[in-house]
Amino acid sequence: MVKLSLGENITHVLNGTIESVKSVIPIPVEIGRPSLLTEPLQQTEIGVLIGMVGHVRGRLVIESEEKTFGGIGEAMFGMPLEGEMLQSFTGELGNMLAGNLCTIAAQKGLEIDITPPTVMVGSSKLYGFERAFRVPVGIGGKGELQIILMLEGK
Repeated sequence: MVKLSLGENITHVLNGTIESVKSVIPIPVEIGRPSLLTEPLQQTEIGVLIGMVGHVRGRLVIESEEKTFGGIGEAMFGMPLEGEMLQSFTGELGNMLAGNLCTIAAQKGLEIDITPPTVMVGSSKLYGFERAFRVPVGIGGKGELQIILMLEGK
């Protein structure tokens, strides 16, 4: 197996994340421009955090408003989701996106394992990451997801 540079790993993970979103979410999506996140991540409503280990170490966070996750859930399952069902779906959507990312990354020679999803509800701040990239994703009339890749390593 060829050892990739950190820059190549980041590129593969970012591109794999975007590809995963496009294949998992059954609504037209508009991918925004990735940006470097230099401040603590501030979540306002609901999100999911999934740890990554292997050739790439860090965390994948997907956060948005409840109505956005609800709109995605309704498109996928044909019924509105609320309360605990919406929270459960948010975790499962994160799991589907991260799992698909692992498959895509493996095709590029990267081995990544993921942790079970942690659903975050309410306002919170996340600290303790070396570098993070934010990718806004417009979800066809349902709202916008923020996908944040917090990466560790040299």
